[in-house]
Amino acid sequence: MTALGFASGLPWALSGPTLRMWMANEHLGLGLIGLTANIGLAYLLKFVWAPVFDEIKPLFLGRRRGWLILVQLALAAAIAALALSDPLTHPGLTLSLGALVAFFSASQDILIDAWRIESFAPRLQGAALACEVWGWRAAFLVSNAGVIALSVKTGWHVAILLMAGLALLGPLATLLAREPEVLRETMPAGIGARFAVAVREPLTEFLSRRGAAVVVGFIVLFRLGGALGGVMLAPFYTSLGFNRAAIAVANGPVSLVCGLAGTALGGLLVVRIGVARALLLTSLLQVAALAMYPLLGWFPAQPHILVAISAVESFTDAFSDTAFLSYMSGLCHPEHTATQYALLSSLAPLALHTVGGLSGFLAAKIGFIPFFLFAAACALPGIALLLVILKFYPPRDARAGVPPS
Repeated sequence: MTALGFASGLPWALSGPTLRMWMANEHLGLGLIGLTANIGLAYLLKFVWAPVFDEIKPLFLGRRRGWLILVQLALAAAIAALALSDPLTHPGLTLSLGALVAFFSASQDILIDAWRIESFAPRLQGAALACEVWGWRAAFLVSNAGVIALSVKTGWHVAILLMAGLALLGPLATLLAREPEVLRETMPAGIGARFAVAVREPLTEFLSRRGAAVVVGFIVLFRLGGALGGVMLAPFYTSLGFNRAAIAVANGPVSLVCGLAGTALGGLLVVRIGVARALLLTSLLQVAALAMYPLLGWFPAQPHILVAISAVESFTDAFSDTAFLSYMSGLCHPEHTATQYALLSSLAPLALHTVGGLSGFLAAKIGFIPFFLFAAACALPGIALLLVILKFYPPRDARAGVPPS
């Protein structure tokens, strides 16, 4: 799970924060940088093609591993193409290649999540997720702070091209994994009929549950504040005079250690106090972390403050991921694992890949400090919906075995 988590985390930064830092370094406009949030629409729409992975079995290595190998090889090729592009002279091509990286990355996530849910018992999902997030965090450090630091010496093209080579660790991890054994219902004959059932049944089953609309609303709003604030971090740091070396240090080993600690604590608390209370705690921590960013504007050119804030953000993000992903995993029915989890995890970044694209225009209009205070306030509606869920539609315990109906 750690190795597959590494494979999942590596491309995410390349089509997101690292790409934004590259564009900020080339002095492209805030509006264009903000629009990079929209190139990740694949993470939002991945439920559309997730049924293909459930219903069509490759000719080799099984349903999950066969697809994973194909997707991971295509992902490595897309990262290499992104590395060879030039955002200054051809920003449209760079954004298109970033979107292609996001598409294959989202497809890989569908398959990794399905493999995890099908391979581990419900009581072990929290531990499996902790291992996955550990690997994801390590990969994020490499493809974000690592690429930024390396670009100072080698330039952006070489630094990102090396990530294409690292992406080949994904197929190696897949070959070492074991194909899960899952009993599936007999499907009707014909590709069209099978695809209709594969799409309709998972959606019908989920939406028929009590409180489904409230759950969907919470998943969409849970990361609204972070979606707005995170997109503008690269230009914010640059506007304060921090160079690439300082930013790489802030996002380096200290942030990694804090991220791993947050993941471990998140996994432990999910098991010890349950998903419900862990979710509430992490929601409050996210608001506190977002409210810290204005400190950089009030006390500019202070590297130690940048390091401290990055460390806190890494801890809260990792803690949040473990609790939130455990909650979504518990919502999936065993018969529709890939499709339902793809749908739920597509809803989670909805804010990032829609309104997040407007963050650059908003920050340019009102200024960075008011913008980050506004982003912190935008996390409050998600907390309100969570309180409703905890009172009327509490999530099942991590040790339970059947999704609520």
